[in-house]
Amino acid sequence: MGEVKLSEERDKMISSLKNIVIPSLRDRDFKGTFPHFRRITEKKIDLLTFQFDKYGGGFFMEVAVCSPEGFTHHWGEKVPPNKVTAYDLHPNIRVRIGDKDDWFRYDKVNFFGNIYENVANKALKSLIEADDYWSVTDFR
Repeated sequence: MGEVKLSEERDKMISSLKNIVIPSLRDRDFKGTFPHFRRITEKKIDLLTFQFDKYGGGFFMEVAVCSPEGFTHHWGEKVPPNKVTAYDLHPNIRVRIGDKDDWFRYDKVNFFGNIYENVANKALKSLIEADDYWSVTDFR
């Protein structure tokens, strides 16, 4: 029973992210499907991934940058530019964006409005932080 509730809440959160945050990513020329997005340029690929808490109630967003040729894992597997995600890169070169603890929580008490829309709007505002990161970061 608890897992069904968590799944329903997660689905509502994803729906709000798709309605509120993803259009802004598309306006920024990002391609991809939820939860992985990329913006390919001549000099680099900007990446953004949404990661949900396996216990429910929250998610974080990670951003990264890689070569315009994609990414090659240390074991030799090549990930092409149109498939690379932030997950492919080492955690040391990914950055979490967001509030204090970097988690966007939708399992907290909400007194005003729709909790999922409120959290999605917080995530949308955090894209400014992502834009700042992408503007000054080249791939390593």
